[in-house]
Amino acid sequence: LTAFRKLMVDACRLIEKVLGMTDTKIKIKNLYKVFGADPKSAMEQVRNGVSKQDLLEKHSHVLGLRDINIDIPEKGISVIMGLSGSGKSTLIRHINRLIEPTEGQVVIDDIDILGMSIEELRTFRRNKASMVFQKFALFPHRTVMQNTAYGLTIQKIAEKEAIERSQHWIERVGLSGFENHYPAQLSGGMQQRVGLARALTTDAEILLMDEAFSALDPLIRTDMQGILLDLQAELNKTIVFITHDLDEALRIGDGITILRDGEIIQQGSPQDIVMKPADDYIADFIKDVNRSRVLQVRSIMVPAKSGIGPHLDQNMPLEDALSRLSSEGVSEGSVVDQAGKVIGQIALAAAVEAIRRPERSSQDLQYR
Repeated sequence: LTAFRKLMVDACRLIEKVLGMTDTKIKIKNLYKVFGADPKSAMEQVRNGVSKQDLLEKHSHVLGLRDINIDIPEKGISVIMGLSGSGKSTLIRHINRLIEPTEGQVVIDDIDILGMSIEELRTFRRNKASMVFQKFALFPHRTVMQNTAYGLTIQKIAEKEAIERSQHWIERVGLSGFENHYPAQLSGGMQQRVGLARALTTDAEILLMDEAFSALDPLIRTDMQGILLDLQAELNKTIVFITHDLDEALRIGDGITILRDGEIIQQGSPQDIVMKPADDYIADFIKDVNRSRVLQVRSIMVPAKSGIGPHLDQNMPLEDALSRLSSEGVSEGSVVDQAGKVIGQIALAAAVEAIRRPERSSQDLQYR
């Protein structure tokens, strides 16, 4: 029955792709999580709109997530961010059912994982969804090679093949020569490379990364972000990346979901978040962002009147566009798509205005 269901799902997904009907890999629907002795009874209070603080103080339960709805597209990096206590790590652990929800659905490839049997869930974790943790989660008594091959070992892959596949990813993350070292002999950045190699070795379609780089020094962290982006350009995995750092979210995310107190505050592309913050909380978050590096030409272009000035790629950061306009001594440029077709134009004055740092909100927010 399970094999037949998988066959039917794969067939439906193929039809949908051909018809261009969907590219959603993970659909999270009406998801709630309440921690406490009797979460089911506490749900009545949650539905009535009780705040997270009141639920704790008056009802001795903790609100983890409230009515979360997210469509996560395949083959992209979806970032879920927020400050400590926002619910982001709780959310990602629902995707592979390390945490069971109080209510709601997590649907992956049209299958609700909450309906999976224990054996189906094990298979899902072994083959379809790998996870990279903040604290590395390496086995201290295993070498780099043994840690990297662990996922293949529990899949019962032959030792020779497991070693060959592991060696490939060890080299890809820049750890060639360290195969026989133990975690304690490695730096933090090197340990996280092992964690990434281990996750990639299983060739899982979904990569779950929970604050994967937050324990690293800034320079090493930037380096790991670059490695991830380079690998993603080649592998096209579905990546769910958890972070509390906005700069990191803006650099690697194709889409960003911002949580506060277990609720979604805003969803959108990095351009959307920076250009159109949903409220003062988000505005306060983005006030120190280097807008010239985040915003792209397409964010501020207007309809083209004529093919004037230099051609600027629609995905070019405004920082580069300003440099180009300035070096050529012109005040306007044409925006072109990947095929080189003119789709709009931008003005130097509009670009300067777009990167101007917004004024501070009238009051400091309690979350900062």
